[in-house]
Formats: sequence, C-alpha cells, structure tokens
Amino acid sequence: MKGNIMIVGVGGQGTLLASKLLGKLFLEKGLDVKVSEVHGMSQRGGSVVTYVRYSEKVYSPVIDKGQADIIISFEILEAARYVEYLKKGGLLITNLQQINPMPVITGAQEYPEDLAGKLAKLDIVFEGFDALSLARQAGSVKAVNLALLGKLSRHFDFTEEQWLDTIATSVPEKFIEMNKKAFLLGRNS
Repeated sequence: MKGNIMIVGVGGQGTLLASKLLGKLFLEKGLDVKVSEVHGMSQRGGSVVTYVRYSEKVYSPVIDKGQADIIISFEILEAARYVEYLKKGGLLITNLQQINPMPVITGAQEYPEDLAGKLAKLDIVFEGFDALSLARQAGSVKAVNLALLGKLSRHFDFTEEQWLDTIATSVPEKFIEMNKKAFLLGRNS
C-alpha cells in the first residue's frame, strides 16, 4: 500500500487535523508516513496545502505536479488551483463551497464560473459535494474536514471502526461526537 494525498484549503479550515488523522491511520497499518504542510498566508484566509505520503518507505514529504493519487479540497477554487498536481485518473474530492479570495472581495477579479463543471470534464475521478451542509447538520461548520474524510473513507480498506477510533483519539473530548457525526454523514453521502 502506497500513495500520495494532497489536502488543500483555506487557512483555518482544518486541513492539518485531516492530515494528522490520515497519517495516524497509515502509521497504525505499519507504513512509513510523511506529512508536510505549506502555508500561504493561512492566518489571513490564504491557501494551505498539506501533503500526506505513505508507503513501506517514504523519502520525501513533497508531492510534485502530476503525482498526487488523491486531492481533498475544502473549497472548489482551491481544487482548481491544485488539480495539476493530480495524476491522470486520480481522485478529486471537493467541498463545493466558494470562499472569495481577496482579489474577488476587492473587485479586482471575478470568481470563476462553473468550476465543478470544468473539473468534472478532466481525466480524473471527480466527487464534488456540499460538505459544509453536512458539517452544519453535524453541529459545526468547522466539521467540513471530517465530512470530507468521511467521503474519502469509502476509497480505503480501513474499517469504519478504525476511522472512528482514530477520530476519538485525535480530537478534544467535547468534539468527538460532533466529528464522528460529520464523518459518518460524509461517508454515507
């Protein structure tokens, strides 16, 4: 078992927690895991990228263009920004939410139209869904990350219990049930 996963989003959306959960699952399988995070003004709503690489032996934490097996995107524009890192036939799981970047907020640029339609036409497996609504249903908009991981979980052979146990040991106790609910909503969406 080996692979390259990129998690992309906007600062504060929980990309780091998502990468830590994935890393923990792969470590429990006995794999070597490298997790690396790149910030682009993340504290100010800028782009954040996290790499998760797993294999018998991983030598570098960075994923080059065309090498990602999976991209998990917390926002549709971030999916479009990083899709060139996905290999042909790779899996793109994205929240369809739109968060206006500063050039759009200031009126210098317009938000691109029909990004989901454009991404769906590429030579990739595209799974776009409203993770934000599922997170709200679970009890917090901050649970988008777990709704996305729930959707991702269907592509791995980890049991539902393994995922839920990892969540329970990775988040503060007062948020465990909400995060599990968001995960299950994403998994069953």
